[in-house]
Order: sequence, then C-alpha cells, then structure tokens
Amino acid sequence: DNLQFDVRSAGNPENEMVFFLHGFPETSAMWAKLMEDILSLGYYCVAPNLRGYSSGARPKGKNNYTMDKLVKDVIDLIGFMGKTKFHLVGHDWGALIGWNVVYQFPERTLSWTALSVPHPKAFKKAYKENAEQRKKSSYIKLFMIPFLPEYKMRKNNFALLKKLWKHCSKDVLEDYLSVFKQRKSLTAALNYYRANMGKKKSVQIGKIEVPTLFIWGKTDLAVSVFAAENNKEYIEGYYKFIDVEGGHWLVQTNYKDVYNSLINHLSKHVDNT
Repeated sequence: DNLQFDVRSAGNPENEMVFFLHGFPETSAMWAKLMEDILSLGYYCVAPNLRGYSSGARPKGKNNYTMDKLVKDVIDLIGFMGKTKFHLVGHDWGALIGWNVVYQFPERTLSWTALSVPHPKAFKKAYKENAEQRKKSSYIKLFMIPFLPEYKMRKNNFALLKKLWKHCSKDVLEDYLSVFKQRKSLTAALNYYRANMGKKKSVQIGKIEVPTLFIWGKTDLAVSVFAAENNKEYIEGYYKFIDVEGGHWLVQTNYKDVYNSLINHLSKHVDNT
C-alpha cells in the first residue's frame, strides 16, 4: 500500500525466520541484542519499525491503525522477505498484534512467543472482573484524549518516556528518541490505542493452536497476575507460561530469562516440511 518500513535484519535469509514485533513506546532497536545473540544458532532474525514508527509508513488518521491493517503489515513484510513460515515474537503492542497474527495464520506460524501481554480475551476478562487490572489500565483512558498525551510525553525533552527507558542502553535510547522526535510519530503510536481500544473497536479472536510461550513479569506495571494466569484458558495445544521476577520491560531487565526461554522454545518447534 505504498508504505515503506525501516527493518532490521540479521543472519542468513535461507534459515528459519524469527520475526520480532516491538511495543510502545519502543522501536525495533529493543530486539537488536537478542537478534545478534540468536542468529548464530541458525536463525534469520527480522524486526521492523511498525506502522507509525517508520517514517515512510506513517499514514494520517487513527483509522489507518486498526488491527486488521497492523496484522496485514506483518504478513506482507514476511512475504516480501520471501518466507511462508516463521517464528513470531512480540512484546506489548507487538504481542497484541502477534496474538491476532497467529490466530489468523496458524498454518504459517512455527512458534509464538508473547512477552508481557496475554491473549486479548484474557486481558479483557481481567479488565472486567479484576480491580487490579482496571487500575493498571487507567492510563489507556488518558491516551484516548487527543493532543494531551503527546504534549505530556514531549514535555521536558521526553522526560516521562525516559523514565520508562531507564533500563535501556545508550544506543537503544538514542534510537527511540530519533523516532519519537519525528513529526507525528507519537500521534501515530498512540493511534494504536485510539483505533483499537473500546467495546466497539476491539477485535475478538478465538483460542490459539500455535505452540505458545508466554513470559510475564510479576511486577508488570500494565498487566495483572489475574490476566497473566488466566491466559492458559485461551490456548489449545502446547503452552508454557513463565513468570519472572521483573516488570514490563523484560528484554532489558530479565534478558537471560527471555533469551534462555526463547531459544528453548524455538528449538522445540522446527520446520519439518
């Protein structure tokens, strides 16, 4: 659709693909170390800056950020890079997109690894029934307001976002800032919430058949224990849940947990075709 994405890649394109989806407020830079560390194990690693984060893929209007378009981007990018099957890894919004991808394309997904964010129905159930989850999700209502969240995040040279990025390396921090300082990038990123959150907007998906690994931090600022533990109700087939002593930013704070769990998961679910 005439969109141009910025994409990181590492490894031999002939190998099995591991496709990484970043969350908010991050970029594909969050995956750089992990990509470098697993390519030597025989994988082809690819991580795009998603719609709105790539300067050439930043259409105006929240209707250009609905889940169907975000899912299509993933499938189109994977196809563009010549792959029919793939391993998928997602964090935060990348996890939400990933749940939808693997539900719609189970025959193409070799394995699925979600970090921090559970199946959308597990999250929705928690929001309805669990006070802790409603409290943790209170920021979403602020994000739905036009202009104000962007102003607050840009204030004092992105001081608010820098607090969230305190565990990042200098290189990764600079990459994040290089994107969020671009015109309309914050609005595009917040449009993920504005286009997909709410009773009439949320897309309902069913149970997941793809081999699934879910890693969640016990002190996650956005996802309750109720939501995390209830996730198993929406998985059919192989499922492994790992709760770690950490928060929401697992790649930065619990790298060894993520790395070890991921490579174990990938090695169990190879392409035998």
